[in-house]
Amino acid sequence: MASGPLAGTRVVEFTGLAPAPFACMVLADLGAEVVRVDRPGAVPARDTDVLLRGRRHAVGADLKDPAARDAVLALVDRADVLVEGFRPGVMERLGLGPDVCLERNPGLVYGRMTGWGQTGPLAAAAGHDIDYIALAGALSPIGTRGGPPVPPLNLVGDFGGGGLLLATGVLAALVERGRSGRGQVVDAAMVDGAALLTASLHGMLAAGSWTPERGSNLLDGAAPFYRTYETSDGGHVAVGAIEPQFYALLLDRLGIPAGDLPAQLDRDGWDEVHAAFAKAFRTRTRDEWTAVFDGTDACVAPVLAPGEAAGHPQARERGAFLTLGGVTQPAPAPRFDRTPAVVSGPPSAGDPAVLDEWGLAPAQAAALAG
Repeated sequence: MASGPLAGTRVVEFTGLAPAPFACMVLADLGAEVVRVDRPGAVPARDTDVLLRGRRHAVGADLKDPAARDAVLALVDRADVLVEGFRPGVMERLGLGPDVCLERNPGLVYGRMTGWGQTGPLAAAAGHDIDYIALAGALSPIGTRGGPPVPPLNLVGDFGGGGLLLATGVLAALVERGRSGRGQVVDAAMVDGAALLTASLHGMLAAGSWTPERGSNLLDGAAPFYRTYETSDGGHVAVGAIEPQFYALLLDRLGIPAGDLPAQLDRDGWDEVHAAFAKAFRTRTRDEWTAVFDGTDACVAPVLAPGEAAGHPQARERGAFLTLGGVTQPAPAPRFDRTPAVVSGPPSAGDPAVLDEWGLAPAQAAALAG
């Protein structure tokens, strides 16, 4: 029996890359029944395909074949949500566009994930995370002073501004459907989502508290009390002691008298303070500094590699990671006290009973067996 606040919600997912599968992973974690529609003969999902976890079944469908398309439409008829990540116009050409699907199923929430959006001069252009966040103004501020912009992996465009934005839009549309009884199209674009993530930055720009020069601001590594430092073993610690009381604790545990340094917010003295902090942090290992700051409000944390994060006591206490098929991965989030989210299993367990549960006729299920 499915658990989670979305238990009983049915989702048809058209297989795509990173952001759309991530959105559907979130929906599946929250209890939705997600059926993936893939190409015929596609390589079965592996346990290491973490973004595909929680799907009980995947079907193969040649969407250019009328019988397969009709069978997919039968799934859509019974779904609450459809998610696709093709370029604009592809689903329409396949006869699976929102006009067709919403006419058949007026309550359907039709989620669309693209880089540039369904409209605009770049709508049909290719791109990747780095391109979308570049145009959104989210890439330029990231990097060191005098250096080039540094891509923050593909976390900002693909996952934060893409998959999570799509999941949020789908959930909002489901809530609205509860009032109106009507579905709608959710047009989620990574360039829009990446721009949305810079909302606070735009406020600081307007207030004159942010300069366009990289590595020159409070939160971009210029401030010595908000950056990372190398330790004696080649590890790193992250320091975020912004508030004066936390900064005082930082100085105390570093053994540096406040009077020996320029004032905390004296920007002209930041280079001097940074040099003093860097020298101090190089005297001990990362784990030794972790012990020094443990239990304090100095806002100092060890910089953990992804493979280390699950072993931290905070993560263990919270159950922030789980293991499926021998693969350690993040657990569902956020937490719900009445309807806890539980990963139902590794990717695509291949349970054909799902199609029967959805009410497909044997001939329709056979058309999706590829």
